Amino acid sequence: MMDYIQINSKLRLEAIKLNQAEVIFEAIDRDREYLKEWLPFIEETQQVAQTEEFIKSIVSQCGKKKDEVFTIWYNQDFAGLIGFKDTDWINRKTELGYWLTEKMQGKGIATACVKKMIKIAFNKLGMNRIQIKVACKNEKSSAIPKRLGFQYEGTEREGEFHRGKYLDLQVYSFVKSDYL
Repeated sequence: MMDYIQINSKLRLEAIKLNQAEVIFEAIDRDREYLKEWLPFIEETQQVAQTEEFIKSIVSQCGKKKDEVFTIWYNQDFAGLIGFKDTDWINRKTELGYWLTEKMQGKGIATACVKKMIKIAFNKLGMNRIQIKVACKNEKSSAIPKRLGFQYEGTEREGEFHRGKYLDLQVYSFVKSDYL
């Protein structure tokens, strides 16, 4: 797919690469307290080697059918990750996930990146449906699909295990006919 996507003069996406493991891990480690509120993988990510394993699991996928994950860069600083996951190529649907470091919040970064990823999903990957799942009460994250016209479909009960308990997830979808 694409290695590099310029979104605007300040914002770009880069296909995730193994040589980015350290900068990603450093951001997770620095913002651990902030990020762990909503991201289940944070507590399991205690060493750069675990970030390397995550990246290897993505880049080792072969061909067109692999999940596309990008690092987000804002003014040359690492800002977070965004990507497609659990893509169902037969039914042409995918899930979009994202996270930002604490200092990158509130700048419109995630909204701009999700908007670009919608375009990629429909125009380049031929998807028909994109969904975003957000932990109930994660208002900052749920504001993004709402702002971009995703439809709230309902609650996936106990859809994610996090910090010793199951959390309910709000499910939002965007289909190609919404886009056109």
